Amino acid sequence: MRIEGRKEVLMGEKDQKAAIETTHSALSLRFSLLIFLLMEPKVNNNPKMLEKQWLCTALNARSLGLGSETIVFAHGYGTDQSVWEKIIPFFAEDYKVVLFDWPFSGAVDPNLYDPFKYSSMEAFADELVTLMDQMDLKAVTFVGHSMSGMIGSIASITRPDLFKRLILLGASPRYLNTDDYEGGFTRSDVEQLLQDIEANYDNWVSAFSLLAVDPSDEPSVNKFRECLRRMRANVAAPLARTVFYSDHRDILEKIETPCTIIQTSSDIVVPFSAAVYMESKIKGKVTLEVLDAKGHFPQLTAFLQLVDVLKGVIG
Repeated sequence: MRIEGRKEVLMGEKDQKAAIETTHSALSLRFSLLIFLLMEPKVNNNPKMLEKQWLCTALNARSLGLGSETIVFAHGYGTDQSVWEKIIPFFAEDYKVVLFDWPFSGAVDPNLYDPFKYSSMEAFADELVTLMDQMDLKAVTFVGHSMSGMIGSIASITRPDLFKRLILLGASPRYLNTDDYEGGFTRSDVEQLLQDIEANYDNWVSAFSLLAVDPSDEPSVNKFRECLRRMRANVAAPLARTVFYSDHRDILEKIETPCTIIQTSSDIVVPFSAAVYMESKIKGKVTLEVLDAKGHFPQLTAFLQLVDVLKGVIG
């Protein structure tokens, strides 16, 4: 009986040991599978989702400051986010400041700009909304220079939750003159501009930079000139066509976000009459601020005046 009992004990120990080993093997297999799944790269084949995931990086988007209120600065035609470099130090301490480069900018991958995709301001507005969603931005103060003014306006109509305030700096709803509207350019003016860009881009850059920027401020003229050169002619021409032939006068009555228009006293790109027109047509609360400055780039040539106005608006 003792021998049989001993055998039963030994058999029980063997069975228990085998069961433990089996359990360990199963756990080891599950653990290995879990590690494999965690380490395996997640591949998303949805082009729209991929675009959203990479947009922030592709457009060099960045945030400065830790303030509770967010200001988004959007540059215009021919420049990049560095055009705001004189302005940013005055706001980064008290606000969260967001900067980025548009796909046409010379500061991003040149393959980003597709003239067919970006043949309308609406396409840029969609890009802006996607970028703001990706960065989890809400109720921002949007400062849009030149063409970005209309881009922000369009985006505010489709997604009003993203915008607390619009600040339109040197913006225009239409650049071509009509019988009852002064946009600043005739159709022949624009055709000549496009021909000049395509015929000799470097010459056009040198001439246009002296017209668009206060010529008495040589460093600012040089700044705009270098930004234009980085943008490249194959981008400048189709983008100029998109901008100068655009007409967004019809959206003004749909803008309900509180809006401030800032215009210099002398701007060859946007006449003062265009700013007055916007003020009269925008549906929501709107004010017009005039800077005693020349040119289309007060953030370069009259930045202290601009800072005072911006601080007065933002509070």
